[in-house]
Amino acid sequence: MTGAGWQELRLATTPDKVETLESWLFQQGALAVTLEDNADEPLLEPGPGETPLWQAIKLVALFELGVDLAGLSKTVPQHLLEVAGVEVEPVPDRDWERVWMDEFKPMKLGQRLWICPSWCEPPDPQAVNIHLDPGLAFGTGTHPTTALCLSQLDACIRPGMTVVDYGCGSGILAIAALKLGATHVLGVDNDPQAITATHQNRERNQLPDDCLEVCLPHAVPSQGLQAKADVVVANILAGPLSQLAPTLMNLLRPGGQLILAGLLSEQAPALVDHYAPGVQLSIAGEQAGWVLLMGSRQAAVS
Repeated sequence: MTGAGWQELRLATTPDKVETLESWLFQQGALAVTLEDNADEPLLEPGPGETPLWQAIKLVALFELGVDLAGLSKTVPQHLLEVAGVEVEPVPDRDWERVWMDEFKPMKLGQRLWICPSWCEPPDPQAVNIHLDPGLAFGTGTHPTTALCLSQLDACIRPGMTVVDYGCGSGILAIAALKLGATHVLGVDNDPQAITATHQNRERNQLPDDCLEVCLPHAVPSQGLQAKADVVVANILAGPLSQLAPTLMNLLRPGGQLILAGLLSEQAPALVDHYAPGVQLSIAGEQAGWVLLMGSRQAAVS
């Protein structure tokens, strides 16, 4: 379809009608259907097993340029729409791979770290350069929570440390810890794609396979790492961070550093209280409304 372009059909609907309307559009030849918020309603943190939707949804269907969307729009089942009428918009053809590559540039985090896509030369060859492309799993350094974690790891990782990256995603934090001097890192994630992505990014960064162990939560080698990690970092969400408190604490040695991210500023006080007195957490960084908490595990009282 290069040079031909595409066009979009935009329709307003509600959560209970999305699936039926989506199926109808695919039957009419839609190449893809995406959902957008139609009322500036945030969705911050779904509960376990939930797939929440906005109450007001804009459904966007992509079609080839030759499809008669003006005619098709007249046949849309009106009972599936929140408001009458649809919008038809052209989508000019572009070299999307080039656009994507142009938008993802090398980024400096902290004092030593650079995140560099594979198609760019590192701006500072002497820096700690992590080669990472957007891919299967979350984590390229562009989100504030990832950037906060990378900056904090840059400040606290020392040679020879053992680190746990819980919720490793792309493996960016695990790889950063290794390149900053950690000897061994355990990456944990409940998404098998994250396990794959972390292994791929380790290979891309030419790190030996025995320095980075990656597994699903049920396979965490608790006996081998219990109370031994110098740093435990978890960039997830406030709810899971609360639920995981016993697991994360069991992995951290007395005096070790706990780094928690993925929470909004208003969620921080409750999490600080939840982890006390085992760790006295405090805000160590903030960006765009997101905060990073950090603290040292207290030694056991005999």
